[in-house]
Amino acid sequence: MTSSKAFRYLLILIAIIFWGTSFVATKTVLGEIKPVTIIILRLILASILLTIIALYTKRKFSINFKSHSWIFVLALVAVFHLWIQVTGLQYTTASNTGWIIGTAPVFMAILGFIFYKEKITLLQFLGILVALAGLLLLIGKGDITNIDLIENQGDLLVLGSAFTWGVYSMVNKKISLSYSPLMTILYLFLMMAVIIIPFNLNTETISSVINLSFISWMWILFLGIFCSGIAYVIWAQALRDMESAKVGAFLYFEPLVTVIAAWFFLQEEITLLMIFSGLLITAGVFIVNKD
Repeated sequence: MTSSKAFRYLLILIAIIFWGTSFVATKTVLGEIKPVTIIILRLILASILLTIIALYTKRKFSINFKSHSWIFVLALVAVFHLWIQVTGLQYTTASNTGWIIGTAPVFMAILGFIFYKEKITLLQFLGILVALAGLLLLIGKGDITNIDLIENQGDLLVLGSAFTWGVYSMVNKKISLSYSPLMTILYLFLMMAVIIIPFNLNTETISSVINLSFISWMWILFLGIFCSGIAYVIWAQALRDMESAKVGAFLYFEPLVTVIAAWFFLQEEITLLMIFSGLLITAGVFIVNKD
C-alpha cells in the first residue's frame, strides 16, 4: 500500500470516528432541543467553517447550474437522512443507532453495482460477509439467531437513514466531479439550510438555542465543525477517488466507535463480545480494501 493511499484511508477512518461519536453527541443534546434544531445548528456552523476555508484557499465560487440541480437533489436526500436519523435517536439508544447504521455499506455496494457498474470481487464479497458477521454478532449480543432489528420506531427510522446514506453517497459520487469536494459540500449545506430553516424558525426554537447548556454547546460545535464540516468533505473526496464498496466498508467501524463513545460518555455497557465483534469488523474492512 502506498503512503498516499494509507493517508486517504486514515482520513476516512477519522471521519468515521467523528460520525460514530456524533450519535452520542446528538443523544445528549436531544434532551434540550428538537431534532430539526440540531440539524440547523450543524448546517450553520459547518457552512461558516467551509466558507472560511474556501476564502482562505482562494476557491472559485462560480456556479454550474446543471451541477446545482444535482446538489439540490442531494440536499433533499441529506435533509431527509439527517431528520429521520436524529428523530430515530429519540426512541432508541446511541449504541443501537451505531449498530444499525453499520448496514449502510451493504446499501452502498449494491447501489454502486447497480448504477455505476462497480465490480464486487469474490475477495471483497468475502470481506463484506466477514464484517457483516461481526456486525450481526454485535447486534445479537452473541446469538445471531436472536436478532430483532426492528423492535421499535426508532430502529426503523435509523435503518431508513442507513439506506438514505447509501443513496446520498451514490448521488454525491456523480456530482463531485463538477465541483471540488469542499465547494460541493459548502453548496450542499447552504441548500439544506434553505430547505429546512423555514420549517423551524420560531420563538420557541430561538429560546431553546439561547438557553442551551455549556456541555450541549460543546457537542453542537463538535457536530457542526467536525462531523459535518470536516467529515463530509473527507467523504466526498474519498467517493471521488475510490470505489464505493471500498469507501463504504469503513462504515463497519462506526458501530464500534459508537459503542466505545457511548460507554465512555453515557456509561452504556461494553463487553468482551463487543471487542471480538469489532475485531471481526476490522478484519472484514482489511479484506475489502486489500489490493
